[in-house]
Amino acid sequence: MIVYRIGRTKYAHDLEGEGARLYGGRWNHKLTPCIYTSASRALALLEYTANISIDDIPRALSITTFELASFDIHEPAISELPGDWRDAPAPASTKDFGTTLLKKASYAFVKIPSAIITEEFNYLLNPMFSDKQAFRIVEIKDFVYDLRIKL
Repeated sequence: MIVYRIGRTKYAHDLEGEGARLYGGRWNHKLTPCIYTSASRALALLEYTANISIDDIPRALSITTFELASFDIHEPAISELPGDWRDAPAPASTKDFGTTLLKKASYAFVKIPSAIITEEFNYLLNPMFSDKQAFRIVEIKDFVYDLRIKL
């Protein structure tokens, strides 16, 4: 399976979830590593756009393509997610939920619906999973953000 992430070029080669560890995200608290990816390039761009202000978009962006090994993908049912999982900004309940899943390290990947388009999916890659061969980077390309998206 192939998934995508758009982010700062300095994190393009990261397989340890350093960016999310430093800043946290919808599904993880700070200090818990995670790599946020999406099922398509378009969803990766939409998720990136929703989570950054126009003033914070860096000049050096990359799109990273990951290949996921054939491990089971954990997919919690919508009914298992916190009731406020789509709220913005991301509530503590989603951070608690995801952090618990990631710290168990039982899953290499967690399939989560997008809070923007619930019929589309994001994949949390777990750097704490015991098998470091669970996912790998297959391509990194420079990405030029089209500011018309934010205007």
